[in-house]
Amino acid sequence: MPYAIGSTSAMQFGSLQLKSNLFLSPLAGYTNLPFRLVLREVGGLSLATTDLVNARSLLERNSKALKLIETNENDSPFAVQLFGSVPEEMRDAAQYLESIGVDSIDINMGCPVRKVCKTGGGSAMMTELDDTAHLVKMMVDSVKIPITAKMRLGWDDKNITAPDLVRVLEDVGVTAVFIHGRTREQGFTGGVNLEGIRQVVGAAREIPVIGNGDITTPESAKHMMDATGCHGVSVGRGAFYNPWIFKHTEHHLRTGVLLTEPKFTERVQVMQRHFDLMLEVFGEKRGCLMFRKVAPWYAKRFGPVKPFNKAVVLISTREDFESALADYLEWRRQFSDDDGELTERYRQNPMMPSFMKDGNEPADAKRKTIPVPKGPVEVW
Repeated sequence: MPYAIGSTSAMQFGSLQLKSNLFLSPLAGYTNLPFRLVLREVGGLSLATTDLVNARSLLERNSKALKLIETNENDSPFAVQLFGSVPEEMRDAAQYLESIGVDSIDINMGCPVRKVCKTGGGSAMMTELDDTAHLVKMMVDSVKIPITAKMRLGWDDKNITAPDLVRVLEDVGVTAVFIHGRTREQGFTGGVNLEGIRQVVGAAREIPVIGNGDITTPESAKHMMDATGCHGVSVGRGAFYNPWIFKHTEHHLRTGVLLTEPKFTERVQVMQRHFDLMLEVFGEKRGCLMFRKVAPWYAKRFGPVKPFNKAVVLISTREDFESALADYLEWRRQFSDDDGELTERYRQNPMMPSFMKDGNEPADAKRKTIPVPKGPVEVW
């Protein structure tokens, strides 16, 4: 394959030329337009994919489905992830997406949620290879834009079907496969099975295989590529946890050097930008409500933060947010210098988390599993 293992490089999905091999995974409820734009502005991201979208809802022009695929000229290249089990609906939805300028379509074969699987979509597609091949071929034959697939290793440890499925999909014209290194039964628990991803890479003949799962640092991205031979990585929860991960990973893969972590002021600026975009896209009322679950994730790296978290989860207006942030910045001055960085005295506090003392990643960002935001599992 014409891809350098363990490095950053351009990549091609069919006719779609991509500037790098770093991708944003779909996170239902989170990878909306504001978040994608923030990541692109920070840098390093190539193809970004939407929340999973029900093909039938899209054909019915359901307002919620249309909002999920909202984009603009700064959100490029751009893919939509579809789920569904009716071949004709998936074909027609693909044709509609092509007609409105979507760059690529990803088929969800990895969602572990019961309500998706019980209809034959998501991870259930990995258990019926012939039916899945028929559905995918119908989509591929109906459009010119690339069709990719996101899958897991299998339904459970006794049914590891991904290596067989990747060959089936390649035969019917899929241009790339994204593989999450867990089974459907695991959900998001337990560690990612790198050997399982390596077997999927080995099963593919010519198409690129993109690894996914527990990538929270540049080092973990490079380790996955080196250990499995995958041709790129797709980051989901790790990007929500750390919007700088694509920029830092691109630099690390290209130079072998780790960039320093963003300063406190930069983290606040990016959070404010995210907030502004949320209100621009969703309106003040809805945007504030949605941002209540976003701000605490930025705040995980602010150091002492309890007053801010208590206030920001109650915001309903721009004024509420600005007041919560201003009050927090004033309160935080007792722990920081003129640049907003924590003082040495505070860093020497024995109760201070180790990551705040040495400037490294938070401890939970280095674990094999990382925390999942509150809410139903379908948000992932």
